[in-house]
Amino acid sequence: MSVQSENEQIKFPELPLITEDILSKAQASAACQTAEYTLAERKALLDKITKLLKQQDAVLVAHYYTSDDLQQLAEESGGYVADSLEMARFGHDHPASTLIVAGVRFMGETAKILNPEKRVLMPDIEATCSLDLECPADLFTDFCDAHPEYTSVVYANTSAAVKARADWVVTSGIALPIIKHLAERNEKVLWAPDRHLGSYVQRETGVDMLIWPGSCVIHEQFKADGIRNLKKEYPNAQVLVHPESPAEVVDLADVVGSTTGLIKASLNPEVNEFIVATEAGIFYKMKQASPGKIFLEAPSGGLGGTCESCLRCPWMAMNGLRNLAEVLETGANEITIEEDIRLKALVPIRRMLDFAREQQIAVKDKGNA
Repeated sequence: MSVQSENEQIKFPELPLITEDILSKAQASAACQTAEYTLAERKALLDKITKLLKQQDAVLVAHYYTSDDLQQLAEESGGYVADSLEMARFGHDHPASTLIVAGVRFMGETAKILNPEKRVLMPDIEATCSLDLECPADLFTDFCDAHPEYTSVVYANTSAAVKARADWVVTSGIALPIIKHLAERNEKVLWAPDRHLGSYVQRETGVDMLIWPGSCVIHEQFKADGIRNLKKEYPNAQVLVHPESPAEVVDLADVVGSTTGLIKASLNPEVNEFIVATEAGIFYKMKQASPGKIFLEAPSGGLGGTCESCLRCPWMAMNGLRNLAEVLETGANEITIEEDIRLKALVPIRRMLDFAREQQIAVKDKGNA
């Protein structure tokens, strides 16, 4: 029996809906942070934040999907801009006693899991992720308990409580090698929460996999027809796609990769035009590294053109200079995790980190052979 037919017979939990009310609330909060300010107001906020970072012995780590202002501030103040795992690792290695995590809640939790001795603050602790919302810990735990013969692998975009129940945690950058490793051991995989990334990994590895039916509200909106139309206007453009996108979009990609992987792909000296299917915040780093290149947002409406189809995560947009300054002043929005949950969540994260370290050593040894 095929993997797909097996999945069709599995009864998955009824997931919480990402309703218009939930999105509207996030968009309203984001609007307060993205509202325009004068140059004088911006300078005053930046000066205030820079001063408070030093006073609070704090460092700012920002995700690639946050605003240009936050990414630039992180770099200029001695902080870091990266994907969620590298944000946490940077925080672990940095001597600052306080980490300010500009991103979404699971990123703050991951930072706290790896850095329990440090204070972790977020500009808005309500900033979340549709993948996290669609994979509640109680439903995930019950589903894992009902299928104990499967190794549970969860994407980093999940809560600390979900990670605590998982056997492995993966990022999009390391998902393929880890799943290939499990396939070589003849293990069956219960994957959560993104169905598109899970399907991509399953197609690439052939592993027997149960795929949780969640999705990213941003990446799911990219349309293959729109990319094809845009490609006609820019025939020399390379298509860069994050694997959280639907399969028909992934199939059009010249490069499929994580946020970090797509940024690296944009450095290709032989290509000057790119159509990019991921959250538009990534353009800050792409344009910074390659200012002379053309970066086009993959359409989300099935039509050509770009500016009408801009896709920004409303929860990422809840991070801004205004609430960052407020958090530094008040110490609000601190991430806390029950110690038993943190210790359990640390196990699958460490398993991933150890695997990554072993892979790097193996590559170096092979290169020196």
